[in-house]
Amino acid sequence: MAGKRLGIGVVGAGRWANWAHLPGWVRDGRCKLIAVCDREPDRAQAAAAQFGAQVAATDYRELLKRDDIDIIDVVTRDAEHFEINCAAVQAGKHVLSEKPVAHDYRDVRRVADLAAASGLKTKVGFTFRYSPAVRYLKGMIDRGDLGTPFIYNAYEQNSQWLDPMSPLRSGERTGEGPIRVASLEGYGAPVIDIGHWYMGSDLTSVVGTMRNFVPERMILDTGKMARANIDDGDIFIGEFASGAICSVQTSFVTVGNYPGIEVRVYGSAGAAIARLVEEFGICETLKTAKPDDVEFREVEIPSSYYPPGGSPRESWRTLYYANLTANFASEVLGEIEGNEGNFGDGLWVQQVINAVEISHHERRWVSLPLDLQEAVGQHGNAGHTGNAGHTGNAGRAGNAGHTGNAGHTGNAGHTGNAGRAEGAGQDERQG
Repeated sequence: MAGKRLGIGVVGAGRWANWAHLPGWVRDGRCKLIAVCDREPDRAQAAAAQFGAQVAATDYRELLKRDDIDIIDVVTRDAEHFEINCAAVQAGKHVLSEKPVAHDYRDVRRVADLAAASGLKTKVGFTFRYSPAVRYLKGMIDRGDLGTPFIYNAYEQNSQWLDPMSPLRSGERTGEGPIRVASLEGYGAPVIDIGHWYMGSDLTSVVGTMRNFVPERMILDTGKMARANIDDGDIFIGEFASGAICSVQTSFVTVGNYPGIEVRVYGSAGAAIARLVEEFGICETLKTAKPDDVEFREVEIPSSYYPPGGSPRESWRTLYYANLTANFASEVLGEIEGNEGNFGDGLWVQQVINAVEISHHERRWVSLPLDLQEAVGQHGNAGHTGNAGHTGNAGRAGNAGHTGNAGHTGNAGHTGNAGRAEGAGQDERQG
C-alpha cells in the first residue's frame, strides 16, 4: 500500500476523540479523514466540520460499507468496543481500538485471531507506549544500556475523579455488590503494556488488591448522588518468566496532574525513570543513573522521537497520539515492519487485568496465562496449584525461601465480567 493515502473513519466523537484521535489523523498527510460517526448527530457533525471529514454518520455500519475507508478508529464507550471491533475486522478494515478491546480476554482473543487470519493490522490505544520518552527508554533497554532488567515499577495516578461531584457517565455503576474494575483497566492497561514491552517477558503470576475510596458519586444519567462501588485505586505485584518482578499502582483519586504516569526500570547496569506528568509547561522527562553515578540525571530526547512540530511543551494528548496514529499508518502502508501494540498485546494485557481481578476477589496469587490454567482445571485438576511446569524458582537468583508458588490455586471460579465497571466513565480516556 506504499504511496496510497489512507482513508480514516472514526467511530465516537466525544472529548477523547476530539482531544487526541482526530488531531492525530489530520496531522498526518498520508491520511485522509473520510467520516466521523457518533450516535448523537450534532456531535458527529461538529467533529466532521472541525476536522474536515466528508461524512457525519450516526451508524458505524455506514462506515464499514465504504470502500474509501481503510482504517476504523473505535473511540466509543467501553462496552461497545468488542462489537464494533469484530464488525470492522469482518468488513476487512484495519482497526485502532481504544482500550479495552473487550472486557474479557477470551473475547479479545477471538477478534485478535480473526484479524490475524484476515491479514489485517490492529492497534490498541495504549497512548503512553508512544511517548517520546517511553520510546527512547525502550531503545536504551534494547541496546543493553541498563543491563539485565531486574525490577519494573509503574504508576498511573491523578485527580480525575477525586471530587465526588465529577459525574460518572452511567447509572449501571451504582448499587452494592462486589467491587467492580475501573482504574485497574482504564489506568492500569497502558503501564501493564509498557512493562511487557520493556521487560521482554510474560508475567507468570500476579497478586493484587482493589479499593473503593470514594463510594458516593454524582451519576450523570440521574444528576443524583449514589453508591458507586468501583475500583478507584489498586495495586498488584507480579513475577515475570525471566525472573524479573514488578509492581503496578493506579488510581484516579490521587492528587496530581495528568496523565500521571511514572515508569521505572532497574537493571544490572543502570536505572531509568520516565515521568509523564504535565508540570510547569513540560509534559514528560526521562532520567537515568549508573552504578558509579547514582544521582538521576535528565536525558535529552532526540528530536526524531517527536512528530513534526512536536515538543515536550505540547499537550501530551496530541503529542503521544500523533506518534500512535503515525506509527499505525506506517504499519498499514507497509513502510515499517511489524505491528506493535496490536490486539495480541491487548490480549496479554487483558489477561493480566482479569487475573488481578480474580486475585482480589479470591484473595490469592493467580497464575498466567489464564486460558492455560482454565484448560488444566477442565481436565479434572481440582486443587491444582496453578503453575504447571513452574518448578519453584529455579534460576531465579535471590529468591531463597520462595518455595514454588504455594497458594496459586489455578483459576477455578473465574467469573468472567461479573461486576465490571464499564470504563468508569473515563471521559479523559487516559491512555
